[in-house]
Amino acid sequence: MKIYRLIILGSFLLSFYLSSYGQTKDWVTINKDRYSIDYPNDWEFNETEQMGTSFILFSPLTSEKDQFRENVNLLIQDLKGFNLDLDKYVEISISQIKTIIKNSKIIESKRVTNQTSNYQKVIYTGEQGNFDLKFEQYYWVVGEKAIVLTFSCEVNQFGAYQSVGEKILNSFRFKK
Repeated sequence: MKIYRLIILGSFLLSFYLSSYGQTKDWVTINKDRYSIDYPNDWEFNETEQMGTSFILFSPLTSEKDQFRENVNLLIQDLKGFNLDLDKYVEISISQIKTIIKNSKIIESKRVTNQTSNYQKVIYTGEQGNFDLKFEQYYWVVGEKAIVLTFSCEVNQFGAYQSVGEKILNSFRFKK
């Protein structure tokens, strides 16, 4: 009986070690003039400014049938002359989500304050093209700029990617 406990304990410890190791190994840090962010080295960093983004991080495809690459993107908007604070920006953004994203549903919208910043976290679902997606966005208003960091994932994959997506989001630092 003791040997089985040792095997089970050993298997548990090995699994814990491997899952912990896998979550922190082989991450890359990008340091730019205006921001820094960490991401897994098997994700693709693309800064071709597609759709007005500063960058998009793409996850690897999981199989030949995988049609959507989970991603994190950064959008920096110039708010000069609009006199918007974070509350007003969030109100406008949520209104746009409801208008632009088909069958959108706001799941969570809350203010987050930590040692380094004050931002709004918004989680919502909706349809884009053939995909049912779930989004987690962080909004900051810094001076006359809005910073929007978005994690996009297929709804049925959100549980599998949430941890790494949030780790990427939480590594983000905007340089004023």
